[in-house]
Amino acid sequence: MMGTMVSPLYSMVIEKALRVAAVAHHGQLRKATNVPYLSHLAGVALILQRAGFADDELIAAAILHDIVEDTEVTIADLEKQFSPAVIQAVIASTEEKEDPTGAAIPWRVRKEKHLAQMRMASHAARAITLADKLHNLGATWFDLQENPRALEKFSATPAEWLWYHREMVTAASGIDSDLQILSSACRQMIHQIQEFIDPQPPETSPS
Repeated sequence: MMGTMVSPLYSMVIEKALRVAAVAHHGQLRKATNVPYLSHLAGVALILQRAGFADDELIAAAILHDIVEDTEVTIADLEKQFSPAVIQAVIASTEEKEDPTGAAIPWRVRKEKHLAQMRMASHAARAITLADKLHNLGATWFDLQENPRALEKFSATPAEWLWYHREMVTAASGIDSDLQILSSACRQMIHQIQEFIDPQPPETSPS
């Protein structure tokens, strides 16, 4: 039997989430990079903590937020190891990529569905989603510094990609005051990327 860990700086549930995610996402890389996918999950968890979200189950759910969507792990598998709070946050954060027949759902359709889902989601799921989008935006900005055509790696056009992120930030932020730090950071990053890929000519003074 495992002993009880009493240190406030260590979390058994976060440790478990890290281990489960590391195994499930083993071999996966960030799109068009050689960076292990686990870096994204760690980045999302770190953003949440820096934004003031310290709940262990929230951080664990953040680490697991892509596991059902992108691996063979199922909700039933997770239910054997994690609390209902973690499970519900993971479910709400999961985007359905296939219909019941196994056919791929068109990009715009699934994004619209995910937006509708997020408008009704729990506070925890919306916090995770905002942190997820902020890390995706930040990582994309990082990639753009090395490759100005980095947005071409996505299946959507740059305009569609930016549209989705704007709409998701609005859907997830709601009116919760503690989520505004995340939504504000996302909007700032969206503006920065927009200006980078489509700079507006400077206004000229009338002669």
